Amino acid sequence: MLKLLALALVVSGSLAAAGPGKKDEKQAVEGAVEKLRKAMIDPTQTSLDAIAADQLSYGHSNGLIEDKSAFMKALLSGDNDFKTIDLSEQSVSIIDNTAMVRHKLMAETNNKGVPGQAKLAVLLVFVKQKGDWRLLARQAVKI
Repeated sequence: MLKLLALALVVSGSLAAAGPGKKDEKQAVEGAVEKLRKAMIDPTQTSLDAIAADQLSYGHSNGLIEDKSAFMKALLSGDNDFKTIDLSEQSVSIIDNTAMVRHKLMAETNNKGVPGQAKLAVLLVFVKQKGDWRLLARQAVKI
């Protein structure tokens, strides 16, 4: 009986230790999504460089695909100018050092000085590099 009780305590302790780690990683990915959202509204070279992986493949809803350099240039120049970004219906799945995030994105834009709106379903893929979650890929489709 004592052995069974000890085994139960060990197993429950192991499960408790494993649980918060996964929760912490999910929160870290959600934090990376928020960093990306803020960097897209108020872009700086530093904030964009910190969130985007060097191998970034950024797909727009119109079919345009940008690498990291083009993604950053479009935001920094104002060609892509987000005034607001609201995210909803977000889900996060983590497999090893890769995270998939899906959400709905509603935004007010001012691309090249032309006001507009974006209503998108988005898939983001983050990879954990040197302890940080960085955007590796993004694809959007119009809703």
